[in-house]
Amino acid sequence: MLRPVFLSLSSSLSRLKCLPSLFYFYFFLRLQESPEPDRSSIYRSLVVNTSKEMMCFSDFPMPDDYPNYMHNSQLLQYFRLYAAHFHLLQHIRFQVRPVLFVTQRPDFSVSGQWDVVTMNKNNEEEIHIFDAVLMCSGHYTHPVLPLSDFLGHETFLGRLLHSREYRDADSFRGERVVVVGFGNSGGDVAVEISRSAEKTFLSVRDGFWVMSRMAHRGLPVDMTLISRFNILLLQLLPKTLINWAAERALNQKYDHELYGLKPRHRPLVNDDLPGRILQGALVIKPNIRAFKDSGVTFEDGTVEDNIDSVVFCTGYKGIFPFLPSALSEGPHSELTLYKRVFPPSLQQPTLAVMGFFQVRGPIMPIVEMQVRWAVKVFSGRHNMYTHIDFYAKITVLQVDFIQYLDFMAEEIGVKPHLWRLLLTDPVLWAKIFFGPCTPYQYRLTGPGQWAGARQAILTQWERVAKPFRSRALPEPEVRRSFPCSPWLTACAGTMVMALLLSHKIVPLVQRATQMLSRSKSFLGDLWFTD
Repeated sequence: MLRPVFLSLSSSLSRLKCLPSLFYFYFFLRLQESPEPDRSSIYRSLVVNTSKEMMCFSDFPMPDDYPNYMHNSQLLQYFRLYAAHFHLLQHIRFQVRPVLFVTQRPDFSVSGQWDVVTMNKNNEEEIHIFDAVLMCSGHYTHPVLPLSDFLGHETFLGRLLHSREYRDADSFRGERVVVVGFGNSGGDVAVEISRSAEKTFLSVRDGFWVMSRMAHRGLPVDMTLISRFNILLLQLLPKTLINWAAERALNQKYDHELYGLKPRHRPLVNDDLPGRILQGALVIKPNIRAFKDSGVTFEDGTVEDNIDSVVFCTGYKGIFPFLPSALSEGPHSELTLYKRVFPPSLQQPTLAVMGFFQVRGPIMPIVEMQVRWAVKVFSGRHNMYTHIDFYAKITVLQVDFIQYLDFMAEEIGVKPHLWRLLLTDPVLWAKIFFGPCTPYQYRLTGPGQWAGARQAILTQWERVAKPFRSRALPEPEVRRSFPCSPWLTACAGTMVMALLLSHKIVPLVQRATQMLSRSKSFLGDLWFTD
């Protein structure tokens, strides 16, 4: 299969601005039995944990018959539809080997140009000159496998592997398996293995608040939670009240403390994990202390023998060996980026890094916005360095979804004007403010404005409902509702009259009337008029 891993940005930036965000996600969806070095990897059953309306490109809604949470193969098909719709394939150079080095040219301070070194099919190095570089490889390429933290791993007789090598549960059938780590991948892998293995243990250092993909009425949870109105409430209400309400809501479905899941913080999206625990197929255990020949000792002193495999879902290192080492200025030699995009140490802002962040929400709209911002900077229409100060250089990996999008949108000139919309288009304003913060909001105005953005916002819930309508339902019979029937009304009236006339109620009414009469002189004309 062709793989787009390389493109020239030295031609028309305006025509190519949608390519990098497409590449960023294309890399993650190429299922291979053996993962390639320095490339991301997925497992066969992977389903997205953000819904289609929240994660689509801002000017290209996903087909309305797509499920709200789709399999990775359908997401790949969506990317192909996007590339065909915008005629992108003609701008891509295929069959290019991975990049070896990206270095500044000798006249970089003036030209801002880069040398990009690749390997051709004959294993010969090729040097290409580019005006700007967008790095779209992501930070899920170099796995963290902390074997040195556990005594006895050298003599362990079973398999030790990272989740990057995991494809499906078939090879674990009938085994006793320990899964280490409890992110979204750890939860998914543990649940899937538990359907095939004899017994599965999930070893966690701390718990997680487990969230389903479904909110009330079975709607996508991200579409009900991620809104401008909810962000305003989070800013206004006390944090303790918010935490209490959130914990109470999450514990309504199952008690996290009872299930051994209760954490200090950190949410996890998984629909099946509590059910597997309830059935006994999955057992929550503390962190591993040490390995034995064929077993594992946990920090609480318990031991599980006859362990066949241990799968480490322990994350990745955010390193980029092909970039100049001078760009890694962080205290642990990590890449330092202004607003998670631009290395602030460069004399010319012609290198941008896409997707090097973490967010509680969909990644795709943020990466697309990063690309739009980078293109504006590359083209010279935006002076980024006027905004950089010392504190802005030291930015954390975690970003807030709406706030970060709004910052970049304001830099580009595409942030929706809420006050103007309130006066000129109150229906659209209500959808934007109270409804989900879907990517279409950032195509209503400014550069790259899309004429279909307003209609896409107004019809977004219709596309959510479409995949559910897989069979025709009989029309309900029109019946008079029971509470409004004349029979019930007559019965209720009769009962009320009977109570009023009974010897128990009438004296109370009479005494109340006497009290009101006595108070007339005090209340004056406030209650009564002559």
